[in-house]
This record gives sequence, structure tokens and C-alpha cells, in this order.
Amino acid sequence: MRTPSRTATRFGALLAVLGPGLLAGLSDDDPAGITTYSVLGADHGYQLLWVLLLSTVALIVFHSLAARMGVVTGQGLIGLVRQRYGVRVGGGVLAALVVANVGTTCAEFAGIAAGFEVFGISRYVSVPVAAVAVSLLVLRGSFHRVEHLLLLLSTVFLAYIASGFLAKPDWGAALHGTFVPTMPMTGSAIAIVTATLGTTLAPWGLAFMQSYAVDKKLRTDDLPLERVDVITGAVLTGVIGFFVVVACAATLHRNGRSITDAADAAIALQPLAGNAAATLFGVGLIGAAFLAASILPLSTAYSVCEYAGVEAAMDDSYRDARTFYLTYGIVTVIGAGIVLVPNAPLVAILVGTQVLNAVLLVPLMVAMIGLGRDRNIMGRFVIGRTALIGYVVTTAVVVLCVLALGITTALS
Repeated sequence: MRTPSRTATRFGALLAVLGPGLLAGLSDDDPAGITTYSVLGADHGYQLLWVLLLSTVALIVFHSLAARMGVVTGQGLIGLVRQRYGVRVGGGVLAALVVANVGTTCAEFAGIAAGFEVFGISRYVSVPVAAVAVSLLVLRGSFHRVEHLLLLLSTVFLAYIASGFLAKPDWGAALHGTFVPTMPMTGSAIAIVTATLGTTLAPWGLAFMQSYAVDKKLRTDDLPLERVDVITGAVLTGVIGFFVVVACAATLHRNGRSITDAADAAIALQPLAGNAAATLFGVGLIGAAFLAASILPLSTAYSVCEYAGVEAAMDDSYRDARTFYLTYGIVTVIGAGIVLVPNAPLVAILVGTQVLNAVLLVPLMVAMIGLGRDRNIMGRFVIGRTALIGYVVTTAVVVLCVLALGITTALS
């Protein structure tokens, strides 16, 4: 019998751990993220592409920490916050996270509605069908089957890469905007930079990353390969965002067209870049919304169960994990239901939850650094002094962006 080569063995080991980093990263390219990238490209062209590079680095840094904490401790983020900082602090963080997650789930179903409306399908058909589909996918399947289907669904992001090429961008200007930072000192520019950082490094993504690593039952021996998974997911997230920006910069910005959301971008692309680019952009929006609509309630269910100290695993039966299943169902129903309410203020909900996400992100990053530096929790995997500099600098950049946004908002 032929013995597998060392390369084949290592590749098989990588496939075994693959999932948390890819899904946590790619799900950040949700409708809110795609909308942010679309507006960034339409309003500022290629100039602010460097922000995507910055946010990709931040994603690698903190998703790696979340994965390591989950694998080492066997606990999710909210559970560790409760253990380390107390019941009140943990409860406060959980409450803010749940509110923000429910609002962001609304945004995901709004993205599904907008994406299908591009193709003439009413939200009163697409949203209920999508809510049932994601619930059956996550709640009725085994862990590995769900993971494989979600990873398969994530391939729809290739549509954005194709759309970017079809838009025929100025690649020289795109590379210059990526690696040569320039910043117009206006309120709108500061807002879009902050939104880009916030939508990429989302609090719910950090919580999901850690909980999912626990649910996948990864071991400390898997950490080097899991880091490859995290880096791959973060880089793909940045690449997809890059092509969304260049598609809108090459068409909408060049022609002076403004948009308010990703569905506007898909429609506006049609006369500028052709039917194929517009269709691919719309398909990407629907796929992104489906992926995030599956994961947002999952992140919330994990967090609620961690705080309550009860079972939280997709392989558990309803009888053994009732809180987990009920939380997932409730968040999905509320998110889909609000989108179906006539004249619901979806834009206000989206903006409000993104602001809450930005506010919550800072203390959550500080808490993660504190947890990662606690030797009683992390043992030999504690954050070292050199690595600590990277975490502190990343957090400081996010803090500065949030403060700048607050100041410009107050002065406007």
C-alpha cells in the first residue's frame, strides 16, 4: 500500500482545520460591507484602497487571537469575558452584542431582498424563503455538513472578482491607492474609513471566530494550520473588497454617479460596464447576504449560551441545546420580520447598528488583549511583548478612527 507523501499529509491536515478563519473572514463581506466598499469606490475612486489593506492586517491580527483563545481555553469570547471581568461586564457586552447582531441580521435580510429585487423578485417571496433556508441549513444539519455548505456558498464571492475585471479599471491607479496612503480630511472620508474598518473587523465576527473554533474541536497542535486558515480568510476578504471598490471606482466614480447601497451599485453598473458585470454584482450581493444571514444568528446563539453556561454545539440535539436553537430561531425571525414591515427604516437600522458595532469593537479589542495577556487563562500561549505592540497599535488606529468620526459628527 502506497504511503501518502508528506505534502499530501500536511494538505490533508490543513483541510481538516479549514473553516473558522475562512467563514469568519468572508462573512464580514456581508451586505453592509459590500455597501461600504461600493460607496468608498463610488465617492472616492481608488484613493482609499489602502484602508482595505489596513483592515485586512487588523483582521489577521485579531482573528488569530480569537482562534488561539478558543482553542487554548475551549471557551467562546463572551464566556471568557464573563469569567475574567465578571457577570455585569459580561452581561453588558452580551446585551450590546445581541442588539447589534439583531440589527445586522436585518441588514443581511435587507441585502437578500435588495439583491433579488434587482432581478424582479419581491422581498415578500425572497426573504421568507431565505429565512427558512438558512434555518434548515444550520439547525437541521451536522456540523461538518453545515460547514461544507457554507464554504461552498462562499465561492459566490468570485462574482465580485469577475465584476471588477469586467469594469476595466485603471490598475495603476488601483495599486497606487492601495500602497500610497492619502486622506481627504473631510467628514465623509473619515466616516467611510471608520465604516470600512468597523465592517471588516466586526464584533460579531470576533465572537463567531472564537466560538466556531471551539465547536470544531480544534487542538493546540492545530494552531499553526489554523493561522493559515485565518490568513487565507482575511486575505480573501480584502481581495473581494478590493474588486468591489475598483468596479465602482472604474464606473460610478468616473461617471460622477453616487449610490446609497450595493443594490444601487448593481443597477448603476449595467449601462456603464454591461449586463454581465451588473448581474455578477447582484449575484454576489445575494450570496454574501445568505452567508452572513446564516452566521449572524449562529454567532448570537453561541454568545448567549456561553454567557448562560449551557450547551452550544450544532451537533447537539434540540433537547440538549434548547437555548442555542431557540436563540438562532428568534434572531432569524426578528431579522427577517423587520425587513418585511412596510416602510421599515432599514437604512436607520443599518446605520445605527454599524455605529453600535464600532462603539462595541473598541472595548472588545481591549478585553481580548487583556484575556490574551492573562497567563492563568492562556498558559504558554499568552501574548508576548513583541506581539502586544501589534495588538495595541491596531486597537489605537481603530480608536482614533472612532474618535475622529465622533468629533466630525458632533461638529456637523
